[in-house]
Amino acid sequence: MRIGIVCYPTFGGSGVVATELGLALAEEGHIVHFITYDRPVRLGSGKANIFYHEVRVSDYPLFDYQPYELVLTSKLVDVARHERLDLLHVHYAIPHASAAWMAQRILLSKGIRIPFITTLHGTDITLVGRDPSFEPVITFAIEHSTAVTAVSESLRRDTLEHFPVGREIRVIPNFIRMDRYARQPDPELRRRFAPNGEKLLVHVSNFRPVKRVMDVLKVFLGVRAQLPSRLLLIGDGPDRHAAEMMCRANGTCDDVLFLGKMTEPEDVVANSDLFVLTSETESFGLAALEAMACGVPVVTTDSGGTAEVVESGVAGLLNPVGDTETMVRHALSILGDEAALAAYRQGARSSAARFDITNVLPRYEELYREVVEHVQTNGVH
Repeated sequence: MRIGIVCYPTFGGSGVVATELGLALAEEGHIVHFITYDRPVRLGSGKANIFYHEVRVSDYPLFDYQPYELVLTSKLVDVARHERLDLLHVHYAIPHASAAWMAQRILLSKGIRIPFITTLHGTDITLVGRDPSFEPVITFAIEHSTAVTAVSESLRRDTLEHFPVGREIRVIPNFIRMDRYARQPDPELRRRFAPNGEKLLVHVSNFRPVKRVMDVLKVFLGVRAQLPSRLLLIGDGPDRHAAEMMCRANGTCDDVLFLGKMTEPEDVVANSDLFVLTSETESFGLAALEAMACGVPVVTTDSGGTAEVVESGVAGLLNPVGDTETMVRHALSILGDEAALAAYRQGARSSAARFDITNVLPRYEELYREVVEHVQTNGVH
């Protein structure tokens, strides 16, 4: 099958999942065309059955804002026609789904019938989508997609609650490649971050307000007061400066390490003892899943899709949003008992295996076959 994938090419979860999906499809013999404004960070180069098409927006003086959605539409039409695509799979509702619908209409006028699948990843619904100015477009795009998927049951419910759509939304969860996260302990790296044998807590995010990074620091301070420990912060974003100021105010700068963005954070995560995720909500909790795949237990909030990923008492412990005192107690119950930590490590990895790509990819392939057969039989509506 010839598949066009549209995604954001950045470090965010939707872009990572879309890229890994395309790579897995290519390994199964499908021809995959990525269509976006930059090469996705995990795509690499020279891989069989993988092609990349850049969406380049010209800077015309006429426009105050570059018309990316229109240029993307034109690129989708061009690639679909000349590469004879069987379907488009767009990740994120806007502008990708609306551009796909416009491309579908243009192609239909040329006698080409092509379905498109929209995968909802979270912030397109939980943040952007709740802006009333976007609601009509997102509702329209969801209703007119050939098929719609959400990465968790929680996100599916949020979508149906906040948008007046009356259609099926199929849940196909995010996934990982378990073999990617099989890491042997690195004593040298461990000594570098924990020179005196401290326990290592780690957090990975985009440092946006929804991640509640200050709560991560509060949890760390509570753990540090009772157990020698250090905190590794991976990523960057608008709340990083406030986090740095909090560390300076508390005199903990030597034990809180800001490592910035990493293309392969799992090298560090795998050598840590506990992953801390304090988000207001998560549509899925991919960062938590990646930590689990590394054999690192998770202390996290119970809001959104995270509760579907982290088996409490097996892979980690769930907590109410903002309840940092309970998070500290739970963190200490894991870190303060070596037998408990070993059991949680094993439980985290075995629990993560539920989401291995080998278990999820067939569900996407089945959906692809369904939508292609549907359009061939019933046409585009």
